[in-house]
Amino acid sequence: MMKKSTVALLMVLTITLSGAAGFGGRYLAELFTNTSPVSLEDDQAPASLNIADGSAEYQLNNVSNQLPSQQLTISEIAAFASNSVVEIYTESVVSSGRMRQFVTEGAGSGIIISADGYIITNNHVIEDSRKITVRLKDGTEAEATLIGRDSKTDIAVVKIDAAGLQPVVYGSSDSLAAGELVVAIGNPLGELGGSITEGVISALSRDIEIDGQMMTLLQISAAVNPGNSGGGLFNGSGELIGLVNAKSSGLGIEGIGFAIPVNLVKSTGEALMQHGFVPGRIDFGATLVDIIDPRTAAMYRVHSMGVYVSQADSDSGLKPGDRIISINGQEITRTTDVDELLEAHTAGDTLSIVVSRSGINTTVNHTLKQAKS
Repeated sequence: MMKKSTVALLMVLTITLSGAAGFGGRYLAELFTNTSPVSLEDDQAPASLNIADGSAEYQLNNVSNQLPSQQLTISEIAAFASNSVVEIYTESVVSSGRMRQFVTEGAGSGIIISADGYIITNNHVIEDSRKITVRLKDGTEAEATLIGRDSKTDIAVVKIDAAGLQPVVYGSSDSLAAGELVVAIGNPLGELGGSITEGVISALSRDIEIDGQMMTLLQISAAVNPGNSGGGLFNGSGELIGLVNAKSSGLGIEGIGFAIPVNLVKSTGEALMQHGFVPGRIDFGATLVDIIDPRTAAMYRVHSMGVYVSQADSDSGLKPGDRIISINGQEITRTTDVDELLEAHTAGDTLSIVVSRSGINTTVNHTLKQAKS
């Protein structure tokens, strides 16, 4: 049986613009009690990006932008790769239970993958954002446009209007080994852009459940914190080998972080750049939530444990409040059961879903669609 571990996505979120208290998205409140961004001087954060074609210069401490034939020191890896890592800041609008809206601010990291401004990051960093701002290592800023995102792999691509940027050099997930040196570069706490930590690959393929989605990730010992999401994980030659996206949480737990392997990062990023989505992904047409304890049941005002529909497309046949009993005759007890079942289906397939609606069992015939995110 697959062993599950609890992890936290590494995003810093603060609610600051409307006087509200609370947190949005996937911010891990128990890790830090003070997450308000420090103020930056105007000369640290120019309002616009001004890079002429081919004119961008980078101080690499005499390390060439060509990969060396031997292992680099940690400082050389940082000098080689750090110009390809950016800070990402977001604004989102969330609604409270009293129909009030609040603006939340978030922070994460990103990786430059093309000289003309394509940047890859985590989906959870930019998800539901109304504004995305990218800050380069030299302090210049630009507003980014969302190109595409994929919730299944937690990968997204954004773009800024720029030229002459320094893209990362891709490594390969196939050549990695446990115990290998790794260097993580990112924006921990949303305040410390360009931070460098080092460690080793602790394990090559950990099956981890994140927000109900199973992922196979690299486990690393390099220190990672909220805000490191979307940052780069580099090997001893300065090649990108992973995209940092999570850490184990809990009192006294340190040195256990996770990253998406670079082969998946590269293939998903290329699909998003080409199509804006990953072809073949399924849109279930509804958002599901696990009700597994009395406290959660009381919060959602339901009486039975199980998998419930919290939101649904108007043409799905499902309704908010439905409890899913079975799909195609298979009993459903967790949202992961639905994910596993969908692996065997494609867009256009029709599912027979039995739901409990207002205490009455009802069968819904639901056709799957192509996912666009």
